[in-house]
Amino acid sequence: MTSDGAVRRGRLRARLDRMRDTWNPPRAKDLANPYRYLTWLTRQQAGRVGWGAALGTFWMVGLTVPPWVLSKAVDEGLAARDTSALIGWVMVLLGAGVLNALLGIARHRTMTKIRTDASIRSVRATVRHTSRLGVSLARSMSAGEVVAVGISDVLTVAQALTVTGPGVGAVIAYAVVAVVLFTISPLLAAVVLAGVPLLAVAVGPFLQRIERTGGTYRVHQGRLTTRLVDILGGLRVLNGLGGKAFVAERYGRGSQALIGHGYRVAGPASWVGALSAGLPALFLAAVVWLSARMAATGAITIGDVVAVYGYVAVLVVPVTAFVEGGGDIARARVAGQRIIDLLNLPVPEDGGGDVSGGCGPLVDPESGVVVRPGVLTALVSARPAEAVAVIERLGRVRDGAGVTWAGAPVDGMDRAEFRRRLVVADNDAEVFAGTVREVVAGRLDAEDDRIRTALRVAVAEDVVEALPGGLDAPVAAGGTDLSGGQRQRVRLARAVYAAPEVLLAVEPTSALDAKTEAAVVERIRAARRGRTTVITTTSPLVLDRADEVILLVDGKLSAAGTHADLLRADEHYRDLVSRAADE
Repeated sequence: MTSDGAVRRGRLRARLDRMRDTWNPPRAKDLANPYRYLTWLTRQQAGRVGWGAALGTFWMVGLTVPPWVLSKAVDEGLAARDTSALIGWVMVLLGAGVLNALLGIARHRTMTKIRTDASIRSVRATVRHTSRLGVSLARSMSAGEVVAVGISDVLTVAQALTVTGPGVGAVIAYAVVAVVLFTISPLLAAVVLAGVPLLAVAVGPFLQRIERTGGTYRVHQGRLTTRLVDILGGLRVLNGLGGKAFVAERYGRGSQALIGHGYRVAGPASWVGALSAGLPALFLAAVVWLSARMAATGAITIGDVVAVYGYVAVLVVPVTAFVEGGGDIARARVAGQRIIDLLNLPVPEDGGGDVSGGCGPLVDPESGVVVRPGVLTALVSARPAEAVAVIERLGRVRDGAGVTWAGAPVDGMDRAEFRRRLVVADNDAEVFAGTVREVVAGRLDAEDDRIRTALRVAVAEDVVEALPGGLDAPVAAGGTDLSGGQRQRVRLARAVYAAPEVLLAVEPTSALDAKTEAAVVERIRAARRGRTTVITTTSPLVLDRADEVILLVDGKLSAAGTHADLLRADEHYRDLVSRAADE
């Protein structure tokens, strides 16, 4: 049968586990520097942090109780030859030890929750901000740097929040020991009190060096992680080209250089560890020597000597907490700077204007391209990057001053509504892990009939048929378990499923054979009749089926018309299409 005490403890634990978990993203002032960010993380779980500080204080102060009890057992039990007093103090010692063990368990459990909560909040903040940054993130920070922030930096910052528990307890426990020692001997108290300033003087330069070398190490770690991400993303290409050995050698050199930077960080860190263990031992030896001399002269009792030894031995715990906390904060300052660098990246401005008028032409004044509404338009250039640049300006993927939709500047339109009504289908768009249903539906609700229709338009039925499980078949991250043509058709199906008013597709058929390509274009033409569709391509099959073809030369509009008209009237277009057909 469960006791009332156990029930109360269970309720208390459940209440702590359900502490109010509100989500308030960090504000600009919280991202001013790493310490402000650490303060924000602390405020977000103030109740749990306060409880952890209380438990840490009770636990560390509780460590000072056994030496005092032991001194009483020596003086009132052993020295006085009083067996009953000895047994009584031994039982008190046992109870104090059990109680402190329980406090230690609760403290450790609470601090683990604090660190986990802080990690999740940092991840949540970074994910939220990167989603708001969208494609602009790639122009400001590499993929490897983002990965390093999300994996290592958030954990390093979370570890620094340990200072809020054992760190607070260490300060109070140190003060308690100093007061108790002062009641025994002011000289002993003075020796102990001198310890922390001396420790700070000894360890401070090493902590500063950890910050400096840690920052350099972190920069090189981000670069190496970026290279690793690139290698993994292009592994199939490397296999085909036979370049794995060269890339592996380059990565190996970078890894060895990173190890060298790691050694420069480990050097001062090892000194901090050595001093945190060595200096308290020197204090212990000095205080024990002094207390033994005082006991020999009768200034203090034998029990006091035992107590002093115990107090100073206990001081190793808070002193170690001081040093480790300082090291954690030094490392968190470096990692926190990387996090706030990411969180401070400017989000593209959202004008919040109306998009209701978006039924007219799309106009890019930089190139002179005018996309007529409701037709299938092919955008062709001898340099595909020029056509892609036009698509990115029209789709607000890159800055495009003066781009309008139905006469209204796109930069002033509400971004969320704009993205809903106009979709840019990049041929290199990410394929996230999930089932076929989840991959095709994307951020929209999954409707199986619509998904099958989108797959049919993209001529991707065979992809589903080839995978066990149909729409429930899993697709690996990046679509690495699909062929290039299959990935391309799945991406296209995802864009078709979104059913935007305007679809801007970059080379959606470049990896397909002629028969499949022709089928894709015919089905897109039928499925999106009456809606605006723009395709960048040099394929004669696609160009022949487009309602209008726009030719770019040096990034500017050169000619526009049907495929047949341009073949007859424009020599540059005729040569371009002939080269594409030969290829």
